[in-house]
Amino acid sequence: MPACQARLPDGRLHFQHGPIDIVIGADGEAQAVAAAHAAAWRRFESVLDELVAELPLLREPIAGPCRLTGPIARRMWLACEPYREGYITPMAAVAGAVAQELIAFYEQGGIERAWVNDGGDIAWHLAPRRSLRVGLFADLSRLDAQQIVHGIRSDGQFDVTYELPVRGVATSGWRGRSFSRGIADSVTVLARTAAEADAAATVIANAVDVTDSRIVRKPACEVKDDSDLGAIAVTVDVPPLGAEVTRRALAAGARRAAGLRDAGLIWSCTLVCQGQVTYVGAMQAERAADANSTLVHTAVAA
Repeated sequence: MPACQARLPDGRLHFQHGPIDIVIGADGEAQAVAAAHAAAWRRFESVLDELVAELPLLREPIAGPCRLTGPIARRMWLACEPYREGYITPMAAVAGAVAQELIAFYEQGGIERAWVNDGGDIAWHLAPRRSLRVGLFADLSRLDAQQIVHGIRSDGQFDVTYELPVRGVATSGWRGRSFSRGIADSVTVLARTAAEADAAATVIANAVDVTDSRIVRKPACEVKDDSDLGAIAVTVDVPPLGAEVTRRALAAGARRAAGLRDAGLIWSCTLVCQGQVTYVGAMQAERAADANSTLVHTAVAA
């Protein structure tokens, strides 16, 4: 199937090709926005084939020098390289890296604000004095068809401004479309780029964990034949664990997040597990939103 695009009722664009599903919004001069949309679409048409061509290498764990050649593939590898001491493949940063590739077409005069949302992993461009409000949907188990049709009610919201040294947000968790070795419902990370946020969210979500026989895990290859995680055990079910066990799991993830923040790899992080929330860094979600704010969502199909 070829790549396809559509304009949503609110004016945003929807790009889709195979597993890549992207929503793009932009504000600014009409001519500049139209030109950026056209350039982003031309680039998007080749993205899937480019990644598929290097898929065997993209599914290998980070080790040795980078052997990838495509710009998105190399961005994925570079985002994951700081975590090479553990098991990680470039696929941990794929959604963020694709969003980051497309946002580059909007970083030009005449565009005040733009965002590329790749399944909840988001890259954005902001002109001076502009900001973006991001909505956090923390637990996919509560997402139903009515919310998808009539509007998603976020669990919290936070603003990102031009002055902040962050241009990407990503979310990972055991309920998402990708596998996790931890038990977090969601880990949402702000970082310098969307690819870096994507990789870090994966690592921190893996760290939200405890040893408990009630947690159900299976080899990734048994859950999905072509998983890049092979026989590594991934989480497939987490029953109610109780407040104390949940606190210990969140504390483990928060320690990992704090270490990444100290190393300059993330700006801030929100960790959610079974109704409990922990923050690392400056990001603290607000529940009330200005009705005039532009809202984009993370953690939906993360």
